[in-house]
Amino acid sequence: MPASASAAAGSAAGGLSGDSILREIVASGIRFVVSVPDITTSEGLLRPLAKGAGPKLVRICKEDEGVAICAGLAYTGQRGLLLIQQTGLLDSINAVRGVAVEYSLPICMMVGLLEKEVGVMPRQSKRYGVRIVEPILDAMGVGYHNIEAQADVAKIRPAIDAAFRDSKPTVILIGQRPS
Repeated sequence: MPASASAAAGSAAGGLSGDSILREIVASGIRFVVSVPDITTSEGLLRPLAKGAGPKLVRICKEDEGVAICAGLAYTGQRGLLLIQQTGLLDSINAVRGVAVEYSLPICMMVGLLEKEVGVMPRQSKRYGVRIVEPILDAMGVGYHNIEAQADVAKIRPAIDAAFRDSKPTVILIGQRPS
């Protein structure tokens, strides 16, 4: 399928615009995006960030390193955003618990839901690794916001602002690949 047809198909299905997500990230005062390579958000978010669009991109090797870096940024009054997949979130749960939850830090995480079906809410996904994310966050007392369609992008800035205002971690779940 040609790129234009693919983009049109994504828009028709309520696709997400990477540009609009980046605008919300910038509008929320995020100065650093901390990330490992992420197939879910690569084209729409990670690639533009790597080219200099928006906040400074800080590349890391493991997601729990990103939790620590975002904690350090928060302690210095800087706003950071950890951009990862749910597999990395699950891998770094102890760092999230020990740093973000225990110390009530505004660690903002944008989490791409790898292989989640478009239009299906995470708890209803056929993918076990997607289905368990929200219950784990609930058990930890970490707030989250589902970004499934373009209209949901408006939730990003208020979620980030609330995390910093209330000094609490938050997770923004990206339900499909932004284009």
